[in-house]
Amino acid sequence: MTSAIAPLVQLGRPDRTPKKMVSLTIDGHGLEVPEGTTILGACASLDIEIPTLCYLETLRPVNVCRLCVVEVEGARVLAPACSRLVEPDMTVHTASPRVRHSRKLVLELLASSVDLSTTAGMTELLESYDCRPERYGPPAPPAANRDAAIPGHHAAPDPAFAATVAQPVKIDNELYVRDYTKCVLCYKCVEACGPDHQNTFAIAVAGRGFDARISTELAVPLPDSACVYCGNCIAVCPTGALMAKDEHDLRAAGSWDPSSQQVTDTICPYCGVGCTLTLHVQDGDIVKATSPLENSITLGNLCVKGRFGWRFVQNRSAPRA
Repeated sequence: MTSAIAPLVQLGRPDRTPKKMVSLTIDGHGLEVPEGTTILGACASLDIEIPTLCYLETLRPVNVCRLCVVEVEGARVLAPACSRLVEPDMTVHTASPRVRHSRKLVLELLASSVDLSTTAGMTELLESYDCRPERYGPPAPPAANRDAAIPGHHAAPDPAFAATVAQPVKIDNELYVRDYTKCVLCYKCVEACGPDHQNTFAIAVAGRGFDARISTELAVPLPDSACVYCGNCIAVCPTGALMAKDEHDLRAAGSWDPSSQQVTDTICPYCGVGCTLTLHVQDGDIVKATSPLENSITLGNLCVKGRFGWRFVQNRSAPRA
């Protein structure tokens, strides 16, 4: 779970064109922001936190999670704050009853069908919106719900019978796993693999409805796809649907403990680009390598060597993709 704390990171050459200032009102607070600022960016300047799943400051907004919606006075529908640009004299409400009801509905539908156990901040968010995702499960069969046999009594929804996206974890290589039971179709991995960063286009969204899924071309195993194992899809995934195998194995063993990990920045030793690596160390072993989103060289991205090639430090051979 992320919230915008800064405007979208500039992709490519920075725009230094002088900007007009736009006046607007957000939750009763008047402010001025540069023309071209999103409502999300304007809210961040007021320290107003807007929940998001599909937004990341290094990716172009795709408007799919609908968690960041806000109410704009005079508008017929709620507006996605991550992409809607501010307008002169706009009046925005970020926590009106209509906004909170919409977010609650989205959160409940997600939580009823997707495993959100490894989505950072989701437990607190569900509690803050008083979500009850169990009410979206269809009634249990009569044998499993005695109340159904009582005349005039309607069977309560049973979450055990709710439609879900549950499926087996895909482990077809030694670098990372794909657990689409946790996928909320935020499109971040597709954008990072495609036009925003990597331009490999190894994955895309296939299917519709509950059959919609992130897939390789023709659903081939990852080693047979165009994937170059940069792991930039892992870096942007907000739910743990994509995860480095080392982390996945430690979590499965109950040994993953971020609170005890030491985090240290260093420079990748493999080439002259000079990418910043953030090494996560637990019990004396490197367990993960990431890169800061705000780093102007990487924008959070790495190649396969930077993200997975640190095993020589621990005298371990790197697994073969």
